[in-house]
Amino acid sequence: MIPIAGRTIGEAFMEAALRFGPADFLLTPPREGEMRRITYARAAEAVTQWSLALTAAGYAPGQRVAVSLGNRPEHLVLKLALNAVGLSVVPINPDLRPAELAFQLTDSAAVLAVTDAAHVDHLRAGLAEAGRALPVVLLDGLADALPPAPEAPRAALTPQSESCLLYTSGTTGRPKGCILSHEYELMIGARYLSVGGLMTIRPGERLMNPLPLYHINAATVSFMAMMLSGGCQIQPPRFSRSRWWQDVRDTGAGVLHTLGIVVPALMAAPPDPRDRDHGARLAVSAGVDPSLHRPFERRFGLELVEIWGMTEMCRILAAAHEPTLPDTRAIGRPFPGLEVRVVDEQDRDLPPGTPGEMVLRHSAATPRHGFFSGYLNRPEATAEAWRGGWFHTGDTVTMDESGMIFFVDRRRNIIRRSGENIAAAEVEACLQELDAVAQVAVVAVPDPMRQEEVLACIVPAGDAVPDAALARAVFDHAFARLAHFKAPGYVLFLPELPVTGTQKVQKHAIFAPGEDPLSRPGLHDFRALKTRG
Repeated sequence: MIPIAGRTIGEAFMEAALRFGPADFLLTPPREGEMRRITYARAAEAVTQWSLALTAAGYAPGQRVAVSLGNRPEHLVLKLALNAVGLSVVPINPDLRPAELAFQLTDSAAVLAVTDAAHVDHLRAGLAEAGRALPVVLLDGLADALPPAPEAPRAALTPQSESCLLYTSGTTGRPKGCILSHEYELMIGARYLSVGGLMTIRPGERLMNPLPLYHINAATVSFMAMMLSGGCQIQPPRFSRSRWWQDVRDTGAGVLHTLGIVVPALMAAPPDPRDRDHGARLAVSAGVDPSLHRPFERRFGLELVEIWGMTEMCRILAAAHEPTLPDTRAIGRPFPGLEVRVVDEQDRDLPPGTPGEMVLRHSAATPRHGFFSGYLNRPEATAEAWRGGWFHTGDTVTMDESGMIFFVDRRRNIIRRSGENIAAAEVEACLQELDAVAQVAVVAVPDPMRQEEVLACIVPAGDAVPDAALARAVFDHAFARLAHFKAPGYVLFLPELPVTGTQKVQKHAIFAPGEDPLSRPGLHDFRALKTRG
């Protein structure tokens, strides 16, 4: 493994390029035409060319660049070039609506945007909504058409410098920008390579990750692990059930990332004589229903390892050492450099087997080492997350006597749909804009393919008629303003919502214990309309 101590991402990559030069670094499956290959040496040439152009134009450490390229491998090469100069990457989700994009472009204070022909109109729509005159350049002409950088105080580039700003769903509305450092991203890759057991990574490993590059899973967790070990990341444009196993065969992938709907989608496909005709040996996933774990392994002939991580702390926990307890929601044990406690609402330790919030730290001496650097422009949110010197994950878990941690649920007001975290508060704020909505509570309901779906429980206002037309108006309002996956898949009208004495909605009391919310009469189903469009 490439040493990471005291290094920046650019320095670590250049050593990897020297060591692994002719080896494949990035691949795209041959879905249209030939398989595209980028070797370490070729990536280093592009990184050098782009970083020299950026420096010549005056861009310097401390500035941020918005990147909207979709799931192209060039996104990762550009990230390395920006990091080599000391610039921070702000990855753009192409599914964001203009108002959502405008918030991120404004909040991040990006000084430049890099995109391609497929995404430039989307980016410009966000800039128009924000009222910003941010320079936009196409990747193909990056080395030749860079506008001069704005004047800014020069900052030193160190391992603690910001390398990336990732927006994650906030529990109180707007997304929060998580500041990641060079050191943090490299530590994530090193941790992945050190897990061992069923997750032992071989030299020159080929890993296929269909997840979006505006998330930490593909852009950091697997990418940094491959870079540090001389491996190759295979980057499909997105997950395709019909192409999945052929992509694995064509690229020689040995490790697969299968977050979100991937496992249930693959299991739902009709049996095929070629189900085991592939070279993959390991699938790495999160949130797989225990009832699918062993059947998936048996059907496709590989190991499935359950992991846990989050943008703020992604040196993953992994159930990779026996006993892995695949029939449970086991997610692994603490390891040197990650201490774990399970606490109640007063941050008091709970006995083994008792559900409580999982809180984390590196150590008593350096609690925040190996964690994100904070939330941009949100010092109060950072302080709250770190109260008492422990990072509060918002996830409910139990821990047994052996230290094995079992995931129970999210305590935070977050809905998990197809790998996307959706803040219920953001959807509620959007729907509350409608005059016909007096009250709204957004909750998660189970979905057989997408893990969870968004259900909006609405009390109509005044003379508003709770009928199909109003339900469609509610959906259309959200769909026009929020990314498609955030819009309510279901709308349910209720005469009232249960509240506390202080008028806070009690979401847990909307439905009776054991009641299936989807069995309620009058439920309006809009799941078929939730397309990217």
